[in-house]
Amino acid sequence: MSETRRSGLGQDPHALSGTRDYLLEVAIGREVHAFRAKLGLTVSDLAAAAGLSNGMLSKIENGVISPSLATLQSLSSALGVPVTALFRRFEERRDAVFVKAGQGLAIERRGTRNGHQYHLLGHSGDRSSRVVVEPYMITLTAESDVFPLFQHDGLEFLYILEGEVTYRHADKLYVMQPGDSLFFDADAPHGPEELRQLPIRFLSIISYPRDER
Repeated sequence: MSETRRSGLGQDPHALSGTRDYLLEVAIGREVHAFRAKLGLTVSDLAAAAGLSNGMLSKIENGVISPSLATLQSLSSALGVPVTALFRRFEERRDAVFVKAGQGLAIERRGTRNGHQYHLLGHSGDRSSRVVVEPYMITLTAESDVFPLFQHDGLEFLYILEGEVTYRHADKLYVMQPGDSLFFDADAPHGPEELRQLPIRFLSIISYPRDER
């Protein structure tokens, strides 16, 4: 594996992230940078310890070259970590959930019988993650005198897409229209207080610690 320079990409992080052929280099660069920062070393410090020039180390950290095995060994020795640690980000499994329009998983929650529809759009938080994230598309289509209040661990983010609703969080009321958002501690009672203009559609993203649920 030669130390080949990637031309034309410079320091553009979007170009680095979106270039399939260089995902390994980017992953290695991020690990080198993270270990260096953790140790409190400057670029000059690490470059000198690994026998590299400052420019070469900067290129490695920015993922613009493919470092040789000898260079990786020098870096791992200078950082005090095994060579395999520099490949950690590349080898980690990264999951993604794709949901076609209208195909989210329907969820039964309080209020469903009153014309409130909840569709789970994805779920993030495997056993190695300390945080679980649940994005919902919520649709309110029928007027009702009974509005459910929710209270649960974690944080919640709302973003209104359609309609108008007065939303309660604890003892405060918020009149929300398309484009409005609300971010709050979900441990306080919250939920729709008044359906002002139907239908109402909004995104609800809930996150909570895995060990508390």
